[in-house]
Amino acid sequence: MKHILYIIGFLLSLTVFSQEDKVLVITDSTVADNWMILGMDWRYQKGDNKLWANPEFDDSTWNKFSSNNLNLLDGKNVIADRGEIVWLRKRIMADQSLNDALVLNIFQEGASEIYLDGKLIHQLGSVSSNKDEVIYHNPFSQVLHLPLEIGKEQILAVRFVNAQYKYPIYYHNGLIRIYISSLRNANSTDVVKNKRVAFFQQYVNSYYISLGLAILMFIIFLSFFIFFPKEKINGYFAASLLFLILFTLGVLSFYHNTGTYFWLTFYYDTCILISSLILLFCFYKILAQPIDLVFKAISFLCFLTIGCYFLYDPEQLGPIWSIFLYAGIIRLSLKSWNKNKVASFLFLSSSCINLAFWILMICWYMGLVDQRIDKFIPFSFMLVPVVLAIYLGYAFGKRSQDLRLNLNRVQELSKEKESILSQQKNTLEQQVKERTAALNQSLEELKTTQSQLIQSEKMASLGELTAGIAHEIQNPLNFVNNFSEVSNELVDEMNEELDKGDLEEVKAISLDIKQNLEKINHHGKRADNIVKGMLQHSRSNSGTKEPTDINALADEYLRLAYHGLRAKDKSFNAELITDFDESIGKVNIVPQDMGRVILNLITNAFYAVNEKKQRDVSFKPIVAVSTKKSDEHITISVSDNGDGIPEKVKEKIFQPFFTTKPTGQGTGLGLSMSYDIVTKGHDGKLKVETTKNKGTTFIIELPN
Repeated sequence: MKHILYIIGFLLSLTVFSQEDKVLVITDSTVADNWMILGMDWRYQKGDNKLWANPEFDDSTWNKFSSNNLNLLDGKNVIADRGEIVWLRKRIMADQSLNDALVLNIFQEGASEIYLDGKLIHQLGSVSSNKDEVIYHNPFSQVLHLPLEIGKEQILAVRFVNAQYKYPIYYHNGLIRIYISSLRNANSTDVVKNKRVAFFQQYVNSYYISLGLAILMFIIFLSFFIFFPKEKINGYFAASLLFLILFTLGVLSFYHNTGTYFWLTFYYDTCILISSLILLFCFYKILAQPIDLVFKAISFLCFLTIGCYFLYDPEQLGPIWSIFLYAGIIRLSLKSWNKNKVASFLFLSSSCINLAFWILMICWYMGLVDQRIDKFIPFSFMLVPVVLAIYLGYAFGKRSQDLRLNLNRVQELSKEKESILSQQKNTLEQQVKERTAALNQSLEELKTTQSQLIQSEKMASLGELTAGIAHEIQNPLNFVNNFSEVSNELVDEMNEELDKGDLEEVKAISLDIKQNLEKINHHGKRADNIVKGMLQHSRSNSGTKEPTDINALADEYLRLAYHGLRAKDKSFNAELITDFDESIGKVNIVPQDMGRVILNLITNAFYAVNEKKQRDVSFKPIVAVSTKKSDEHITISVSDNGDGIPEKVKEKIFQPFFTTKPTGQGTGLGLSMSYDIVTKGHDGKLKVETTKNKGTTFIIELPN
């Protein structure tokens, strides 16, 4: 019986002992160089009552559980759904061996209050049963003091509300994980001992290195693009680096931000996807490959992945898309191997490394790999841009070397061309000399021809003048001859009458003889004047101006020209109209030159009206010569009522050798010489006014 009582007593004591909560004893050795997860021997209760933090509260009816995530019973079932409050209690005691302060580090997706023996020691966010009043706070990078008393069993209570964000919608964990360590370990930079803090610091430092490198490359390649805009690949690469910089800044801000979670990760994960997509585009450009279906598919997956961030964890979707990306680059590199082996080798190597890395990352997410390889993520993101920058630098250097070689070839070709040009120049100069000599000879021949033409024109003018003069002399000579013959007959009659003794008749005959002698004298003087004028005209031109009766000069040449024309064509008749301003007086001119001009103009006028008369027998030719004096000019006008001058030849009539007359009837020098005499010899003007079918008027303006 006694033994039975002992056995019953022993079993009762085991029952009581099994119902007592285990006390976590913290020793110096367990936390000196380690972050220990407080995941064992917890009790929990859904609901909210702050008295549950009291160490005297009896939580024996609460459920027990052990889990690294205090919101998961067995790693699968969530205790508190989104917006629900749950209380957690645990017995804990600091061992006498502990000789350092204890600290906590909490990673949570919600808000919590930490109590020690009923006393609130940390408030992480704002815990409330009202979802709108909950303030999210995740102090994963902070170290929190845990003031345990040595050797005293104490109650550590946690009031936690699951306030994880709405997105991604398939992620409803509501995680809360509590680590404990010594203060000395928390301050240590040894990544092996102090993984919890030192690892993240190392992680952040890696991103800072990546950020600096990305900014440096961005500045360099943006500058290349600005100074060499035709090299668009530099611009594309700079754009990719810009998104990489934005991604890195987002990651770095994440570790200093204890509130925002989803939208921040959405932002920087989107940035890294766009950066990688632009990089893929750069590969297509560098490897001279057309945008194909693979690129479009990867682009589609990129934007699909961004959209799926609202459903699934961005940190796990990104690596999956990265595998497609690097597989695409590997395919592209193999496809371009024969065209550009250097670029293909670099891109293929870096992409294989990245592909292997992201496969390992997925294995790590799935728990198939124990080692934390996520610390290499920054270097993974930088590997491909760095390789691309190296290749662009190599391509730039190679292009510069090619340009230098081409420049040398161009210089050699330039020397050859220069030599050829020199020879061609000498040949050309020789040809120019020969051509110049030929032109000079042609010019001399032309001058000779011109002189002959001028002489011919002079002779033509002289012939016309001579004909007119001959006609003028013929008239007085006829009178002289006729009157002398008549006088001779009268003398015979007078002698007969003397013999008859008829003195009256003798006196009458003598009066007739006297009148005849007077007429003979008159016509003799007229012939003398004509001869004097001919001699004056035949004198060489001295170029000396002298006072001249311009009216007499015009009248004389009008008649000389008219009779000269009639001497050649007896059928020609024209009405001559003169209107001379008697107030002109004598004008200081070179009479031979001006006479030649007037004669030329009048001769042309007679020619014009004669031509029209040949076609129209009813036409009455009229040639008018007038003079007029004004305050500024002496004007001499020669008009005809011929056909007029066509507008298309009007501007050419003063050009040398231009004539509208048939061949042999004009040299084309008359108006040209007249123009030079008037404008250059007398500082005057020679103008023409003409109307079709009504006639032409040449106007000479001489300074008064």
